[in-house]
Amino acid sequence: MRRLGEYWPTVVPLEWLPALSTDIDREVRITVADRLPEEQVEVLADDPDYLVRVYVARRLPLGRLFRMLADVDAEVRRIVAERIPQVSLGLLAHDTDVAIRRIVVLRMDVDGLELMKCDSDWTIRYKVALRAESALLAEMLGDSDEAVR
Repeated sequence: MRRLGEYWPTVVPLEWLPALSTDIDREVRITVADRLPEEQVEVLADDPDYLVRVYVARRLPLGRLFRMLADVDAEVRRIVAERIPQVSLGLLAHDTDVAIRRIVVLRMDVDGLELMKCDSDWTIRYKVALRAESALLAEMLGDSDEAVR
């Protein structure tokens, strides 16, 4: 009995990967996203499968992450929120997913917390209050939630 490696190489050469980026099998495209050189991985940023895009978001150069800010999948946006430069976190301050806004409020510079002081989720406002300077805290004294006040 022959083993797989005798018919097909177990490690595909890097020069074959771009051609495999459009393969119909998601596992193949995930492997491609994981192995392509960092400067080439963006070709899979619009892949229809969220998990392929997750791999892309993990590996995409920081300057290219902005194209994934509005990805339809929250897991992709979560990775973007964890990796995007701190100065750009305001772009995700009003994301529809509260878990992403939690990452933003924890990573955001204290000066940027003003953006999140009126968040619809009390836990976000609470985290703002924990980190805010006195001027912003004074504005939050009238918050509708007792824990935030």
